[in-house]
Amino acid sequence: MSEEKIFEEEKAVYTADHCLSCTSCMSSCPVMEASKEYRGPKLVGPAHGRMHFSQDDYEDSLDFCSNCKSCDRACPSGVAVSTLNMLQRAEYYKHNPHPQHDDMLAHGERMAKLVRMMPFGATFANLGMKIGKAFGVFGMMGIAGERDMPAYADQNFYQLFKNMRQNPSDKKVVFYPGCYINENEPQVGVAFVKVMQANGIEVLVDEKFNCCGSPMVVTGYLDEAHEHAHNNVSRILEWKKKGIPVVACCTSCSLMLKQEYAELFDEEEMHEAAQNVYDAFEYLEILAGKGELNTSFKAVNEELLYHVPCHLKSQGFGTPAYDILKDVPGVKVEKADAGCCGISGNYGFKKDKYDISMKIGEKLFERIKLSKANEVICDCGTCRMQINHGTQAKTCHPIEILARAYQK
Repeated sequence: MSEEKIFEEEKAVYTADHCLSCTSCMSSCPVMEASKEYRGPKLVGPAHGRMHFSQDDYEDSLDFCSNCKSCDRACPSGVAVSTLNMLQRAEYYKHNPHPQHDDMLAHGERMAKLVRMMPFGATFANLGMKIGKAFGVFGMMGIAGERDMPAYADQNFYQLFKNMRQNPSDKKVVFYPGCYINENEPQVGVAFVKVMQANGIEVLVDEKFNCCGSPMVVTGYLDEAHEHAHNNVSRILEWKKKGIPVVACCTSCSLMLKQEYAELFDEEEMHEAAQNVYDAFEYLEILAGKGELNTSFKAVNEELLYHVPCHLKSQGFGTPAYDILKDVPGVKVEKADAGCCGISGNYGFKKDKYDISMKIGEKLFERIKLSKANEVICDCGTCRMQINHGTQAKTCHPIEILARAYQK
């Protein structure tokens, strides 16, 4: 077999040919456990992928896949099951109209830009969302009326960053905030800057970055996600030339930049760019391995329960947030180990997927309710939303706890 043929068969779409129909993906799928309607991961993307998307028909339960990637981690043959499902979903929407809610859920960045253009835009948008929920407007659009839409912060991270004072340093990183941290929880980005500064690292930002594209991929807007990928990859490679890594605090963003671009689109520059992207605690653990992590922590008297996001597990570098925080004086941290939270980005915001989302999260909710923890920590913003929605527990990003440990 030629080298060119071998390379071609390593593409995600060709991994379907390695599917043994062993049902490992089905036994690990949280959606299948919660809903009898979903026929399972291997019967969607992999089945069609074997024919390399040559047929016009589609699997009726295609819409049930949440892209949590549990199937990918379980597959003994290395089949990119979830990616095949997303490719099949995109193929379907080339020929069929999107439901109304998909446009809103896929384009949060676009909506945020419109909000920020108006004076007091965040205030009015937040009020409008509350009124919309009260009058059932979101339900009519196909969005779960039980949920609160994430509120916009008064100032986004980029606005706050302009007023942050840093000690200059030869050691630098570029922070990729992603849509959610930038617009809804900028305090996570602020905490990241404080942690980097405590380690003698100067933080830069690049406002030419845009949404990683994850919300578009899962709703079938693959062409738009591809455009975002090209833009973001070009920016990452520009920073790579300068020897400056790109670091993200959202595990879905870092997974998309590091892994999913290459799986979905398989372009050479995407593989190259992936080598210059790190998740925040992955980067901190690398510093620790070199003996360069500042461990002059002050005591933080917190009892924490750590929920490990699915998209962190899929990156395969362990749980560095847990490993670092357990060495902070006064911190007691325990892993929840209760499976997927169920929200999977925008999946749990869909009206017809809300009950499935909450059913998936039941084990985690029960674990949290029985815990004595003061706070639940998690690296994923939508996981934190789901945890708060399902349990009313206080949540935060683990970088916020570390930032407290560095406070003077």
